[in-house]
Amino acid sequence: MKKNKLLITGGTGSFGSAYLERALHLKKFSEIFIMSRDEKKQDDLRRKLNNEKVKFFIGDVRDIDSVNQVVKNVDYIFHAAALKQVPSCEFFPIEAVKTNILGTENILNSAEFNSVKKVVILSTDKADYPINAMGMSKALMEKVMIAKSRMLDGNHIFCGTRYGNVMGSRGSVIPLFISQIKSNMDLTITDPNMTRFMMSLKDAIDLVDFAFENANQGDIFVKKAPAATVKVLADALIEIFNSKSKIKTIGIRHGEKFHETLVTKEEMLKSDDLGNHYRINSDSRDLNYNKYFSDGNTKIKNTFEYNSSNTELLSKEKLIQILLKLPAVKSELN
Repeated sequence: MKKNKLLITGGTGSFGSAYLERALHLKKFSEIFIMSRDEKKQDDLRRKLNNEKVKFFIGDVRDIDSVNQVVKNVDYIFHAAALKQVPSCEFFPIEAVKTNILGTENILNSAEFNSVKKVVILSTDKADYPINAMGMSKALMEKVMIAKSRMLDGNHIFCGTRYGNVMGSRGSVIPLFISQIKSNMDLTITDPNMTRFMMSLKDAIDLVDFAFENANQGDIFVKKAPAATVKVLADALIEIFNSKSKIKTIGIRHGEKFHETLVTKEEMLKSDDLGNHYRINSDSRDLNYNKYFSDGNTKIKNTFEYNSSNTELLSKEKLIQILLKLPAVKSELN
């Protein structure tokens, strides 16, 4: 079997470092390149792994020269580098544009020029019906990928994945709740009925692997997952830690969505239900305006969007079972 070289952008982040641990055991990758801006995290990871299969590159996806230096040596790319903190993007939206949109364009342009076989970009629920700068930039990132995929032949594939907050990751509320419990503080929630998908880091990695193996040109994949209200989540953590903390409702924060949407009603019209996943097929029509005016779809009234309020909603008991398996929870209990 031919061995290939993999690049993970943002490879020192929560997803990148977790996928790296899996990729190290896959025979299909002969070398794994990690590209990120954080030299401290790179040094920590290098010392931890002590593995010659992994090569580290200090670089920024905003800088096409540093991108080209790495991409010219690889066969596959998992593009995880991003600005993803919603409040930060709200206050510095141009920075989100530079990283999430223009940085992605740099990766895709370099991948096309260097004949990279497949690129998987990582997107977010916030790209659906976006109301904040982070989601808007990720939505345009997806559009850039789809537009560029139209110009490729079948030997080179650009595709994407989309998922919500990963439990216990930097963007998750779980570490905040645990910190508040440990400090004997009230748990602050936006609204008791707000819902969030409950996806583990392993689920996110599985989704990227699924896209890697099954993607057609321009596809975006979504993994089905259960969800829970933030009150149920808070109650579950209070019980796990046997805490006397109370729950305090503080209202909507900067750029916050009430529910997470992973497939819009409009996208559902062109999606395939694959059992545990949705495949959102790329719109392959060309720029012939007659088609856009004449080839409509009257079924949209009868479709539904896939979001965190209409998927399986977990009870407190079921959620406790899931949370007890999370490293972020187990480490705090020990």
